[in-house]
Amino acid sequence: MVGRWHKAVPSVIFTSMSDLSEIQLNDRAGVLCQEIPPRAETLQIAVKTLDSGTTLIDMGIEVPGSKEAAIYLARVCLADLGEVTLDMPKDKAWPTVGVSTQKPVAACLASQYAGWEIKGDKFFAMGSGPMRAAAGREALFDEIGYREDASEAVGVLETAKFPPERVCLEIAEKCDVVPEQLTLLVAPTSSICGTLQIVARSVETALHKLHELKFDLSRIETGSGTAPLPPLVKDDFAAIGRTNDAILYGGQVTLEVHGDDESLAEIGPRAPSSASPDYGRPFAEVLAEYGNDFYKVDPLLFSPAVIEFVNLDTGSCFRFGEVNEEVLERSFSGM
Repeated sequence: MVGRWHKAVPSVIFTSMSDLSEIQLNDRAGVLCQEIPPRAETLQIAVKTLDSGTTLIDMGIEVPGSKEAAIYLARVCLADLGEVTLDMPKDKAWPTVGVSTQKPVAACLASQYAGWEIKGDKFFAMGSGPMRAAAGREALFDEIGYREDASEAVGVLETAKFPPERVCLEIAEKCDVVPEQLTLLVAPTSSICGTLQIVARSVETALHKLHELKFDLSRIETGSGTAPLPPLVKDDFAAIGRTNDAILYGGQVTLEVHGDDESLAEIGPRAPSSASPDYGRPFAEVLAEYGNDFYKVDPLLFSPAVIEFVNLDTGSCFRFGEVNEEVLERSFSGM
């Protein structure tokens, strides 16, 4: 929690969902958040405390933010259980956001996944980060067998508006913490922080797709992925299109797994985004076809362009899907 003492959080490595109980996601994110306020000017972000005591970290609403701040935001989404990098490969047209984690279920599904719709009077945001595990409101937490009894809560809101005080109070109540122990980091999709933290979800989208396909997530040992960082665009709706395309048509994920080869060969063709009938056009066009209703889009579209399985037990490798440079060019150039 910003401005408050934290116990040291040890590095934890676990290899199955049963090990989730060994880690406190909100504690880890809270420790990371302590690094941010002293660097606010350099990071081009702003920190303020509401009357209730809740801490808000603005990463793009009234401030520009920065690439370094964006990496902090992505790490908070992951509860600091993964590495996030920004590279400029010589053979690529766009920068590349990389993410890797040795704790993929905890980092990506229990924390990073934007599974909490937060609503208030004329306010809406997609909520992610470890506060989701403290609230435990999603059926997903029943399925992965984890909820967190947290002494503080840290969350990330994808929104172009600051959350009203009442919304912050409701979040704190649902996380079962006092408002003073709630930290919220906020960024619009169109900001550099908002854009990068979404593109850093390549591994998360792969896990979520496999979860939808009923794959046994406890088989997954590690996850790593890359996706291109699109040029910024001022309109949030256009930014949503580009960030989704970055993963759908440019995301490449490698998962190290255990178990048999046959099941990997069977599920693999259904794993990448190309398996969906909605694949093949920029996401903004697909969304417009459905009246801008996300819930009408085929949910199996939301996965990386490429998924590779490396079987640690057999030594076999399976690669499915391919990068679609043509759609990326159309999307990123606004054609």
